[in-house]
Parts: sequence; C-alpha cells; structure tokens
Amino acid sequence: MTIKENFELAKQAYAKWGVDVEEVVEKLKSVPISIHCWQGDDVAGFEVNQNELSGGIDVTGNYPGKATNAEELRSDLEKALSLIPGKHRVNLHAIYAETNGEVVERDQLEPKHFENWVKWAMENGLGLDYNPTLFSHPKADDGLTLSHPNEEIREFWINHCIGSRKIGEYFGRELGTPALTNIWIPDGYKDIPSDRLTPRKRLKESLDKIFAVETDKKYNLDAVESKVFGIGSESYVVGSHEFYLNYAMKNDKLCLLDTGHYHPTETVSNKISSMLLFSEKLALHVSRPVRWDSDHVVILDDELKEIALEIVRNDALDRVIIGLDFFDASINRVAAWTIGTRNMIKALLYAMLVPNEYLKQLQEEGNFTERLALMEEFKTYPFGAIWDYYCEKMGVPVRESWLEEVKAYEQEVLLKR
Repeated sequence: MTIKENFELAKQAYAKWGVDVEEVVEKLKSVPISIHCWQGDDVAGFEVNQNELSGGIDVTGNYPGKATNAEELRSDLEKALSLIPGKHRVNLHAIYAETNGEVVERDQLEPKHFENWVKWAMENGLGLDYNPTLFSHPKADDGLTLSHPNEEIREFWINHCIGSRKIGEYFGRELGTPALTNIWIPDGYKDIPSDRLTPRKRLKESLDKIFAVETDKKYNLDAVESKVFGIGSESYVVGSHEFYLNYAMKNDKLCLLDTGHYHPTETVSNKISSMLLFSEKLALHVSRPVRWDSDHVVILDDELKEIALEIVRNDALDRVIIGLDFFDASINRVAAWTIGTRNMIKALLYAMLVPNEYLKQLQEEGNFTERLALMEEFKTYPFGAIWDYYCEKMGVPVRESWLEEVKAYEQEVLLKR
C-alpha cells in the first residue's frame, strides 16, 4: 500500500474517536522545536582562546567530522534541518560568536559578533535562541560564577549575562520572533557546604543586577534553569529548582526545566501541569538522562511521550517553549540531531492523536478501567502511518530513508574535515 493509502486507513481509525487527523497535521506544522547547535561540535565553541570543557559538562566519543568553525556548523545544521519536518529554531551559546580571529572576552560580546548567524537564520526562515556561557572559562575554574565570593569575578559574569540578553533582543528584533535567553550556571560544591544561604544570596543579587537592565519582551524572553547536581557539584548546587522556581515566579521570568536536571525518580512531565497553573509560559530542555544528567540523544520513550501529552492535553502548545539539549560524540552528529528532533515531533504527533478530552471525561467519571484500557490501546494505534504522511507532505525523507542522506553527507563532507 502507498503512504497515502495507509494514511487514509489510519485516519479512519482515529476518526472513530473524534480525532481530526487533517487538523492535527496542519497544527503540527506550526510547532517549532529549538534545536541546540552544540551537538554539532561537542560543546567546544569557536573562541580564539578556546578552553577545555568544564562546569560538569562532559562529551564522550571521537566520531569523525565534528564542526570546527561556524560555517561548518551551519552547514551541518542545514543538513539536519532538511531531514526534519517543519520550521524550527536554533539555540546558540555565547561561545559560538564569530570574532574574525580577535580575542573578545565574553563580557564584551555584542550583537555584531552574531551577524552571520542572524543572516543565515533569516535566509532559512529560522528563529534563534541564546544562552550566556558560564562554563569552560578560567573565571569559572573553581566552580563558581554569579555566586562567587570575589566581586570582580561576579561582575564579569553579570556583565556577560547583561550583554547576552541584549544579543537575544537583537535576535528577536531582526528575525521577528522573540529569542529565549536562558541562564544556567554550574555553581556548586563537591562536598557538603557549611553555608548554603550566602552563595544563594549572592546569586539572587547577581540576577537582580542582570535583570535590572531592561530588554523588550517582544524580542527577548528571559529564563532561568536549575540543576540538582553536577560533576564537581555533587553535594550542593546554588541554583536549585526551589531557588529558580521562586525567583522566576517573583520576578516574572520563565522557569526552564531540563529533563536531565532532577533526581532519577523525578519526571518533568509530572511538573508541567503545576507550572502552567502559575506561569503564562514555560520553557523546556528535552534531553535523556541515563543514570545522571548525561544528555543522551532523545528517543521516543515513555517519558518523552508523557511530556508531549502533558503539553497537548493541557492545550499548551503555544505556552511551552520546547528546546533540546543533548550531545553525543560517539555517533554521527547530524544523525543525532535528526533522530532527537524527529522523535520530539513524533511525540507531539502521538499526543495530538490521542482523544484526550474523552480520556479526561473517563477520569472525572471515575471510569478508571476504560481509561487504562484505552490509554494502552492507543499505544499501538497506527500513528506511524500519520507520521509517514506528514514527512512526505513536508518534503522530508520518510522513515529511515533519511539515513542514506546522512551517510552520503558524511562521505562527501564530514570525513574530509
């Protein structure tokens, strides 16, 4: 049978439950995923005075062909985007600035250092998001930045974050879609601290200074991101979930939830509904933790589906900003982007094809037998046929055929670097 014929049969199956598949496919087109640039070069960046990875970040593997400059990285992103259905965004870190061989310290970065990125995004119809980079730097070597006891070091990072928000605002103004500027810091202690309050007080004061400089919300959205622990901060993280949740609520900032930044038994999917009750918008970094915040490539597992279901069933597709955050240097990096992003979109499609309103009704009626039975049955409904049709309609490879394009790109481009 053809893709179209399979689609028509699947459409009939979902129609029995009141799901308008054509409407779902149209709606999915408008959902952007913010694709992280740092998968393409192993979070190295392109600073002239490049530093070793630090801040609890580690990338393992030596698969050939990683991007060594911004032009190569953009080329790799273009390849991945050509294999992913829909129009999306690209998420940058400060270390991806282009300074034409000049050493420019991070607190001196300006919009002009990202002009090539903006021009490229404009040509490709993409939005851009941004992150100050508060790791892999001599002034972060002892594991503290915005909470550092040394005022001079704190001021350096404060100025970097202020400049970063201006760069995010520049992205939004030039591209006509607001940038999410997200602050994550590695600050913490390896062993049990004797004082948890003072570093958090300094972090609060630093953030207050950063956000005292106004940016236009039409162009820049501010977010803060927590973490439960990291390598080198196993016992105490200054920017905990509780700290940033309270700070975001009090100061009208977005709270960004990274799926790898919580205890192994916690799930971000379970937090989304609570967050949406009290926040107009919520930001996500979707990753895949394996025993810790290991940032594995996103797969179509139960938690990814549940995250998508929570977004869709709560009618929050326009309220939840979905970004990705993973990096694997043991496999082809373009393939990693493609696998992870396609899976995020698949999860959203899966969630949009479930008769969520009917299942909610069953729960309200206390009909838990039918609720469980149907939730399980829909796991094997033919959503794959809808996905194939969507890919074909959007002009990207269907099923695993995209892998042949990646293999050819590897031979023609990546292995020649």
